[in-house]
Amino acid sequence: MPPTDVHTDSGPGPAPRPGGGAEDTLDLRLPDDFLTLFRGNDGAGPSTPAAVPTPASTVAPAPAWEPTWPVGQAATTAPRSGRGQAAAAHLAPAKADGGAGAGDLLDNLGGWEPAATPLGVFRLVPVILERDLELISRWMNDPAVAAFWELAGPDSVTATHLRAQLDGDGRSIPCLGVLDDKPMSYFEIYRADLDPLARHYPARPHDTGIHLLIGGVANRGRGVGSVLLRAVSDLVLDNRPRCTRVLAEPDMCNTPSVSAFLTSGFRYAAELDLPDKRAALMVRDRALRNVL
Repeated sequence: MPPTDVHTDSGPGPAPRPGGGAEDTLDLRLPDDFLTLFRGNDGAGPSTPAAVPTPASTVAPAPAWEPTWPVGQAATTAPRSGRGQAAAAHLAPAKADGGAGAGDLLDNLGGWEPAATPLGVFRLVPVILERDLELISRWMNDPAVAAFWELAGPDSVTATHLRAQLDGDGRSIPCLGVLDDKPMSYFEIYRADLDPLARHYPARPHDTGIHLLIGGVANRGRGVGSVLLRAVSDLVLDNRPRCTRVLAEPDMCNTPSVSAFLTSGFRYAAELDLPDKRAALMVRDRALRNVL
């Protein structure tokens, strides 16, 4: 199960462990006819079963958006040999095409508009493995990040983690968090109601979960995580009208993480006994988004 810790000092949130077995986020498989209920039978999508998606169908190309950052600028930790070059590639966000496919489980996330924040213009850009692997792998090898995500090692370790999502049915989408055209964070947006997490709390249809890491040391420990959590949860609520709650499950022992959620519009809902930790269920409610 993918716990989510956004630490205000180190920035990362734990992710599904490689080869995590039955409790891993991406191991819960649903039959096509069941998935069709989420896509079409509520009047929000086609009623015919969607074809099994491929990585290419998860993120549909759109007119190129050209970043302005130089190689390696996004993460201030020392890059390992040969890393960082993928960040120089063009980031082309997916365009909503209205068709069936993996993106429909998260309402064409790649087509979401950018959000204005106190730190600048922020957007989620779905990961393209060939373009983004080196940058994300470099972040995963930062000791502060590795302590939570446990994905340190060669690029192949991070690639395995990313492919599990990119080759899946679209219930979890890995994204770069791009601030003023600079990739500076990594997010996983996932359907919590279709995740093993749903076995541990009273899930509602279209509950959406967040995992986050901050890529650069300079962006940690100064409230950036709270700003991004509010921005991303706002994006989810703005673009997923059927979603009434955005969720996270930081470790109860990670006080800075819980604090970051509390200062970004989330409320503490419950303690959860998860397979790998005692977690705080943090919830941002649509009905309370303008109050908290």
